[in-house]
Amino acid sequence: MAKCSICGKGAHFGNNVSHSHRRSNRMWKSNVKSVKCNVNGAAKKMYVCTSCLKSGKVERA
Repeated sequence: MAKCSICGKGAHFGNNVSHSHRRSNRMWKSNVKSVKCNVNGAAKKMYVCTSCLKSGKVERA
């Protein structure tokens, strides 16, 4: 679910590194919101990241 419908931005994976340099898995989730958008003149609900909303790539309904 946490994937932008416009740019495809999703979750990223990496490591938590402790002070003793032991590593464990971690995940960065993208800031994705459920938004009503105008798509071909009709309102449609889609998941859009906040950077796409801020840059004006999406027209809200």
